[in-house]
Amino acid sequence: MKLFTKFLTLLIVSLTFSSQAIVIRHDVAFARYEVQSNQFPAVFYIERQGNRKVCVATVIHQRWAITAAHCAHQTTLANTIENGRRFGVEVGGQRREIDRLVIHPDYDQDSASDVDLALLRFRVASVLPRPLPLQLEVNELAAEVSLLGWGYFGLGTTGRQYDDGKLRRARNRIVQADRRIRIVFDDPRDFGGESLDLEGVPGLGDSGGPALLETAEGYRLAGIAVGEVEGTDFSEETQGKYGSVAIYERVSQHLDWIETIIGSKLPFDS
Repeated sequence: MKLFTKFLTLLIVSLTFSSQAIVIRHDVAFARYEVQSNQFPAVFYIERQGNRKVCVATVIHQRWAITAAHCAHQTTLANTIENGRRFGVEVGGQRREIDRLVIHPDYDQDSASDVDLALLRFRVASVLPRPLPLQLEVNELAAEVSLLGWGYFGLGTTGRQYDDGKLRRARNRIVQADRRIRIVFDDPRDFGGESLDLEGVPGLGDSGGPALLETAEGYRLAGIAVGEVEGTDFSEETQGKYGSVAIYERVSQHLDWIETIIGSKLPFDS
C-alpha cells in the first residue's frame, strides 16, 4: 500500500493548482528563506516548465550528479536520453549536457519501498562547481539539515500556495534515519515545540532536492527529497502544512551503488 506521495507526482497531476518552493513558517519574513543560486552552485534545477523550475539535482563528482529517479520520468530528461540525445542544464552558471541516466535498480514508481535515486552523467567533466561531498557516516539522526528547492512556496498554516521560481533554503531536524530519512514540520505555536528558526519542508517540484548536513569541513549531502507521508489529514491542496512528514532517500545507505556506477571510491576527488 502506498504510504507517501512523491512531490513531483502531485505537481504533474495537479496542474490546476499553484505550487510551492519550500513551505515555510507563517511567522517568519519570507525573504529570510530566499537564497541566491550562486550560494549553492552544485545544486541545480533539472527543467524549466514555463515559469516553474522543476526538480533538483546535486553535483557529487566532476562528472556526476544525483537526483530522485521519478524526476527523470516526470520531466523530459528520461525521454531525451532514451532517444539518444543530450539533456541540457545550467550548473553553477555554465551550460552542461547530461549524456547518461542511471536509475537505481530497486526503483519502482508505484511502490513506497523502492529506492528513488538516479545518477546523471555530464558529457564533460568540470572542476567547477566544486562537487558536494556525500555523508559517509550513519550518524544523521537528530542532526539539523538545510533543505533547498525551487518548487512551490507555501506557509505551514495553509500548505502550498504559489510558484514564483525562487530558490529557498529551510532548516529542519532529522527525526528518523533508517532506510530513509524523515523530517517533521513542527508548528511554532505548539507549547514546548522544537521548531527551528527557519524551519520548513520541501514542496511540490522540490523532488531530488538535497538535505545538507553542516560539518566542520562544510556541507555533506545526507538526503535526496522524494515525497511526503500521506497521514490521516493529508490532502493535495494542503500539502506541506504543519505536522507534515517529508521523506528523503538516505545517501549513506547507497554508497556502494554510487561507487559502482561512477567507478571511483569515496570520497571522490573534488
